[in-house]
Amino acid sequence: MATAKFFLDTRRTKSGSPSVLKVAISHLRKTSYISLPAKLFPNQWDAERNKIINHPDAELLNLHIEDAMQQVKRVIFIITDNGQIHSMTATDIKDEAERRINPLKAEKKEEEQKKKRLFATRYLKFAESKKDSTKRIYMVTYRRMQQFAGKKFERMTFEDVTREWLTAFDTFMMPTTPSKNARNIHMRNIRAVFNEAIADGITSFYPFTRMPIKNVATRKRNLKVEDLRKLFNFPCEKHAQQYLDMFKLMFMFIGINTIDMCYLKEIDLNGRLNYYRAKTNRLYSIKVEPEALEIINKYKGNNYLLDILERYKDYKDYTRRMNRALKKIGPVKRSGRGGTKEYDPLFPQISAYWARHTWATIAASLDISRDTITHALGHGNNTITDIYIDFDESKVDDANRQVIDWVFYGKK
Repeated sequence: MATAKFFLDTRRTKSGSPSVLKVAISHLRKTSYISLPAKLFPNQWDAERNKIINHPDAELLNLHIEDAMQQVKRVIFIITDNGQIHSMTATDIKDEAERRINPLKAEKKEEEQKKKRLFATRYLKFAESKKDSTKRIYMVTYRRMQQFAGKKFERMTFEDVTREWLTAFDTFMMPTTPSKNARNIHMRNIRAVFNEAIADGITSFYPFTRMPIKNVATRKRNLKVEDLRKLFNFPCEKHAQQYLDMFKLMFMFIGINTIDMCYLKEIDLNGRLNYYRAKTNRLYSIKVEPEALEIINKYKGNNYLLDILERYKDYKDYTRRMNRALKKIGPVKRSGRGGTKEYDPLFPQISAYWARHTWATIAASLDISRDTITHALGHGNNTITDIYIDFDESKVDDANRQVIDWVFYGKK
């Protein structure tokens, strides 16, 4: 049975200040409170008679609090009589009573709650909490959803993002994003927002229960050792040589990403590169081998280890140019009066990211342990084992040396 009584809340009142009078609603061993527009000192409240005393507006305030109590008791009577009380909490009863006592306040609160439940609003808040590189990916998903749902997108609640909606959204993306794995990135972004909203109590709705997001097998993005040697030794054009040199360096740095390579600062006294990977914020430490040092000295920078950002607008611009150049490396013919160049590329699908896949594949072919390769690539799971076991970095150093010796010198 739900009960209601007045309660002068002195729990957080500062010394010398009045306290707020409340209606305390108790149900199922839980209590919820409705604040009344009456702030009183202890000597202004008669708890036995439930009356305000010694207050200049005592008569008016007593009428108001008596009416508020009647509204609460009326709600309790109605929900008890129709059986609703069995499915309601103390907070539910308070919310229902508050709508009667202070409808404007209740309406404003309901609007605020509704705004929190808007999917687009919550999605943007989630995206803003991420670092810039991750935020950009989330915003791509946001714009795709806007294109799909149109004007009604910003009014959608979490409950509107059903399994059927997600399936239709996936179909909408197919013409411009044919890769299932690429579309899965958008689905995972949406799922992450749902997971956080559920954890925060914003919604209990979850459309992914019977909608697994599985990647499909893709074409391998790596070169065989014979092909890699062919690429590394190809006498390419002068402007392309710098990109090929950087691809070699990325490979010898165990598939470092372009952004991380651009922002490398220095080689420490132990001859190592220490940096936090931009994508995962995970610490890497790589021993600089003599072959890598030779390329570093060729492209030495002033503010960074390499001069890339001194010659290009940013790492994105450099990555685009690098990928275009790598895809063209191969025999070149000139034809016509103007000597138009015709390229016969060795590997027309290659990109900077292939350095990472290729290193891992060659390392595996040399029977280097899976644990060592995993650690070298930074693919640990942050499990208790990862945290408490200090991995022997010399194993990664030895693995990288083995890979370099095999690729460059044919030594196993």
